[in-house]
Amino acid sequence: MVRKTKEEAEKTRKEIIESARAVFHRCGVSRSTLETIAKEAGVTRGAIYWHFKDKAELFFAMREDVFAPMVERTDSFLLSEAYGNPLDAIEASVKEFFRVLDDCSVVREVFEIMVSRCEYVDEFASVQEEVGRPAQEFLEKMERVYRSAADKGMLREGIDPLMAARDTWAFTSGLLHLLLGCRNGSDLAQKIPQMITMHMALRRRGA
Repeated sequence: MVRKTKEEAEKTRKEIIESARAVFHRCGVSRSTLETIAKEAGVTRGAIYWHFKDKAELFFAMREDVFAPMVERTDSFLLSEAYGNPLDAIEASVKEFFRVLDDCSVVREVFEIMVSRCEYVDEFASVQEEVGRPAQEFLEKMERVYRSAADKGMLREGIDPLMAARDTWAFTSGLLHLLLGCRNGSDLAQKIPQMITMHMALRRRGA
């Protein structure tokens, strides 16, 4: 009986998160209310408060529901020892990020919410630093991989690993914003793998 109750509670929590994502995407975060989310999920507002203390905590749960598996997936490339050249690991990781973004509508919706449907004011004014934490961690991991490439003599001479990591971070962020802002019919998504290859080619020794 207890196990069933836990399973039901987890199912309800998941349904609330999915409903929050749909409402945030449709209405924008600031205009979304817990009442609207509760109605979307088919639960009471009290049920939401049972799982989340406020809208900000629900927002983070929605983000982590997508970010955690995304980070695990991209890290499996970025930090892999299967690549003889660390620059190949960076290239594969960035390509995987955009491949998942293109393949999974849920992932894309969450990034659209984060980038263009959330105003970091009022109750969200204090969460912007936390929202940017995964990007900062990605930057730090990339710097380590770039330093590994430099140590192995595979990074182009004269390129500082930290600056290279920051450049790739900015490049990735810029591509993400461009992609999310594209109208239907744009061929940007198809061109991204080649753009990433060209970006990394400029960092390779001998380029």
